[in-house]
Amino acid sequence: MLKRMWLVGLTALLVFSLLLVVGCGEAEDVVDDPDVDLPDVDDTDDIVITVAAGAVGMELELTRDLAEMYSEANEGVTVTVLDTPDMADDRLGLYLQFFEAQSSEVDVYQIDVIWPGDLAEHFVDLYEYGAADVADAHFPAIIENNTVDGRLVGIPWFTDAGLLYYRTDLLEKYDLDPPTTWDDLEEAAQIIQDGERAEGNPDFWGFVWQGRAYEGLTCDALEWIASNDGGTIISPDGVITINNPNAIEIVEQAAGWVGTISPEGVTTMAEEESRAVWHAGNAAFMRNWPYAYATSLADDSAVAGLFDVSPLPAGRSGSGAATLGGWQLGVSRYSNHPEIAADVALFMASHEGQKYRAVEGTFNPTIMDLYDDPDVLEAAPFFGSLYDVFINAVARPSTVTAPQYAAVSELFYRAVHDVLTGQKSAADAFEELELDLQDITGFPVE
Repeated sequence: MLKRMWLVGLTALLVFSLLLVVGCGEAEDVVDDPDVDLPDVDDTDDIVITVAAGAVGMELELTRDLAEMYSEANEGVTVTVLDTPDMADDRLGLYLQFFEAQSSEVDVYQIDVIWPGDLAEHFVDLYEYGAADVADAHFPAIIENNTVDGRLVGIPWFTDAGLLYYRTDLLEKYDLDPPTTWDDLEEAAQIIQDGERAEGNPDFWGFVWQGRAYEGLTCDALEWIASNDGGTIISPDGVITINNPNAIEIVEQAAGWVGTISPEGVTTMAEEESRAVWHAGNAAFMRNWPYAYATSLADDSAVAGLFDVSPLPAGRSGSGAATLGGWQLGVSRYSNHPEIAADVALFMASHEGQKYRAVEGTFNPTIMDLYDDPDVLEAAPFFGSLYDVFINAVARPSTVTAPQYAAVSELFYRAVHDVLTGQKSAADAFEELELDLQDITGFPVE
């Protein structure tokens, strides 16, 4: 095991917030996509470890910070960062190209919470590289999610759950309370939207969210359905539940938001597109992940100091539902240096590494005691007040449907998108979806 010299100098390195400057060179032949470039590395005798990471919000910047910290503290090792697509579906496609080629170009992969079951064969068992010493510090449910056939294929890095962002100044202006039901949200969004447009802002919208046909829509729609007592698409014991009146009702209600309190273009929006509308001060409410809290406080944000967050609204169930998200770090079994790559992954997901990302970027830790850390709570006070939201988030049916979850999710989000865009009624879309899910899973219908 590589000696972890980074423990000695980490605190000082955090203060300086060093940034890793990574150039972009031409991709190797194992990657067919000409738009994806691997990082350039100067001529050196150093061992090079490449981390494939996301770039939503401050993700890329903070990953580069940690890469620089590790490189500075470990002579003979250079950690580079590969910028990957924002869309989870696109990122998975890129990863599969590397895995199919058994490429050693990437050593550490940032993997979605829904991927361990599908991708386990491509990752080493981190229990063989020191993870057993730190696993107990993480949320047990996430460790369990990342464990496949007794192998820990990903060390938890940050967790996620959907939140409702709202403009405190506009709620006060229009004498409104934060909405606790979807009906409340509709009413408040319409009142504020009408008022702001009447005062001269034709670009203002009541509510923005993620309506594009991709994994993010699965997350949003699962929240609507679960909050309306409509199930979770497929139950944990393998029963298809999606075609029910409560699920149909809430998705039809959401379709009614498009073009009224939400722009027509919301059906093309992912996280960053919806955040851009909010960031510019042109939305009263936004559904997004915790990362948007830090970006909403930025100097160029029109909503800095004018917003807060709360649990998502409820439907018939009487309580809101937040989809469980989050990302892990897995070490490629094709890496030329798996021991060092594992040390990099464990450093980035360490107590110190997660604290840095929580304070600087409001990325939710997976290490439990960080939710009591004064520095973390000062940077993101909602971590404490909404702790129950994060630990009780609704899981997507990725475990029960593995290794077919990607196909299941695509069928679901495309069916929902057809409803949002007016191509089908929810009743018709979910009847067809039920049959399609039976075909690919063989599961029974409720």
